[in-house]
Amino acid sequence: MDVETLRGKTAQELDSELVALRREQFNLRMQQATGQLTQTHQFKTVRRNIARIKTVKREAAAKE
Repeated sequence: MDVETLRGKTAQELDSELVALRREQFNLRMQQATGQLTQTHQFKTVRRNIARIKTVKREAAAKE
């Protein structure tokens, strides 16, 4: 996920993307708990994408 593409999105699009990533993070946690998770690097990727979206939202709020 690229920061420049995130900056081009509206606040509603960012919110929906954030919800989708939170769901994915929850699903990854459940897969790990049941022993089904094989690609553990996905945790790091999802966590960083959530942080990117939050950062872009905070930047947009600071400009207003």
